[in-house]
Amino acid sequence: MKLNSSIAAVVTGGASGLGEATVRQLAAHGVKVAIFDMNEATGEAVAKDVGGVFCKCNVTSEEEVDAAFAKARAAHGQERILVNCAGTGNAIKTAGRDKATGATKHFPLDAFNLIIQINLVGTFRCIAKSAKGMLDLEPLEDGERGAIVNTASVAAEDGQMGQAAYSASKGGVVGMTLPIARDLASEGIRVNTILPGIFDTPLMRGAPEAVKQALANSVPFPKRLGQADDYAQLALTMITNGYFNGEDVRLDGAIRMAPR
Repeated sequence: MKLNSSIAAVVTGGASGLGEATVRQLAAHGVKVAIFDMNEATGEAVAKDVGGVFCKCNVTSEEEVDAAFAKARAAHGQERILVNCAGTGNAIKTAGRDKATGATKHFPLDAFNLIIQINLVGTFRCIAKSAKGMLDLEPLEDGERGAIVNTASVAAEDGQMGQAAYSASKGGVVGMTLPIARDLASEGIRVNTILPGIFDTPLMRGAPEAVKQALANSVPFPKRLGQADDYAQLALTMITNGYFNGEDVRLDGAIRMAPR
C-alpha cells in the first residue's frame, strides 16, 4: 500500500509509546490518522501535532469502540489501516503464598479476565469492526483494501513468572493472526502481528536507571532497549509491503526471556 493523503488510519493506544510513534510515522507520510485512547489530554495533544483526530475509547466497550470508529470516519473517511497498540499487563502468580502471613492465594479471576478483555478481545473487536468497514472500500490498483497490524509480545512465546494472563492474551493475538488473515484474504485485507521485546515505553521510564541498564544488557544485540520508532518502522513495513501477510514477527534484539 502506498501511503498518501488519501489514506486514513486508526491507531489504538495511539496517545503514547508504540502507538504514538506509529501515529507520527503515518502522519509524516501524509496519512490521516485517528487516535483511539483513554488518555484525553495526551491524545488530543498528539492529534493536534499531526493534524489528526482524537477519539476517546476503551477497547473493552462495544459502545465506545463503535462511537470512536464513527467519529474517525466522519473526519477522515473509512480507514484502510488499523494498528492495534492498546494493551496492558499485570504480574501475579497463578498460586502462591502471602509473604506476610503465609496464607495461600491464587490469581484473582477478575484480574485475569481484565487482561484478556483488553489485550485479546479488545484487539479482536477493533479488527472485526475495522475490517467490516474496509469491505465497502474500492480495492486499490493491486487489489488491496486494507492492512491491519496487531501488537502481541515476546511473552506470547516465552512468558515469565507472573505473566500467565499477559502471555495468554498476547498468545491469543498471535494465534488469531493467521486465521484472520485467511478470513480476509479474498477481500484484499492483510493482517500481521508484531511481538515486541523489552521497549523503552512510558511504563518502562518509571523504572530506576540501574534496572533499565540491566535489562538493556540482557539483549544480545543491540544492547539497548527497543525504541518506539523501531516498532513504528516495522509497522510501516507491514503496511506498505503488499506481500507481507499472516505473519507474527519478533522485534526483540534476539532476546529470549528468562523465567523471571
